[in-house]
Amino acid sequence: MKVKQAMHKGVQWVDPGTSVEKLARLMREHDIGAIPIGENDRLIGMVTDRNIVCRCIATGLDTKTATAREVMTEGIVFCLDGQELDDAVRVMEHKKVRRLPVINGKKRMIGMLSLGDVYNAAPRPISDEAMQGGSAHHR
Repeated sequence: MKVKQAMHKGVQWVDPGTSVEKLARLMREHDIGAIPIGENDRLIGMVTDRNIVCRCIATGLDTKTATAREVMTEGIVFCLDGQELDDAVRVMEHKKVRRLPVINGKKRMIGMLSLGDVYNAAPRPISDEAMQGGSAHHR
């Protein structure tokens, strides 16, 4: 099975100057746990719900003035739409991430692959592997 068969489509990124408060609202509105951050037509990072809690709220930053750039995880781990799903799962396990932006051959983000997507679409051995790796303790 290919990544493009399991991913969810229609993902957009936001500017690194976006307030954390707005990011949290977007996450609630769209029922998602991560938002890609892009600048100059490139993905530069990811803000997760965990980033908001650990890098903003827990450190005393103001969610109205703190920005995505201040709390994001820099660097993007991604997969390709034509990649085999089990290879993308191995990337998720190795990097200990629960979501991967999906890039097409033109280097454009066209979707997001989450553990939930893998669990719902993949054969049991692959989805079980993904769930085990994704639920491993983060450092």
